[in-house]
Amino acid sequence: MAKLIYSAIASADGYIEDAAGSFDWAAPDEELLRFVNDLERPVGTYLYGHQMYETMLYWETAHTVPGQPVSVQEFTGIWQAADKIVFSKTLASVSSARTRIERDFDPRMVRQLKSATRHDMTVGGADLAGQAIMAGLVDELELFLVPVVVGGGKRALPLGVHSDLELLDTQRFASGAVYLRYRPTSA
Repeated sequence: MAKLIYSAIASADGYIEDAAGSFDWAAPDEELLRFVNDLERPVGTYLYGHQMYETMLYWETAHTVPGQPVSVQEFTGIWQAADKIVFSKTLASVSSARTRIERDFDPRMVRQLKSATRHDMTVGGADLAGQAIMAGLVDELELFLVPVVVGGGKRALPLGVHSDLELLDTQRFASGAVYLRYRPTSA
């Protein structure tokens, strides 16, 4: 059975976007992106909300940008090789390969998908991830905290959810970013 992993790059105070909707401060450097690539290689399916899909759509054509570092080229290939499911009531069509739209987030469908696939899945976008966390579907959280305090914006984790977490792994990067991998142990 596949694991569903929520992976997010967040500020030290827990936001994936600042109050202006910017996340430029979260761009991973070469060392961090190489690490992310190693985590993403076993992922077979990405679950996205509409906004996160629009953000990640860059990777559909990133290979056409000249002079990309090797780590960017590798991530591009990893992203393009995976299936993508976009949960959106308003998105009319998708413009990336291996992508389909689901109109509603259905926890039963995600459970069935987890049972039927051999490759891990990630859920991207704080709103969709929040729904998955509240439904008890997330098996692991991979949080990258970058050394910046933004003071507000879109939270990486949903409010109103209590879950004890078991620390599985940590990694510190030269940039000051820290990787924390957790498994929920209770709801």
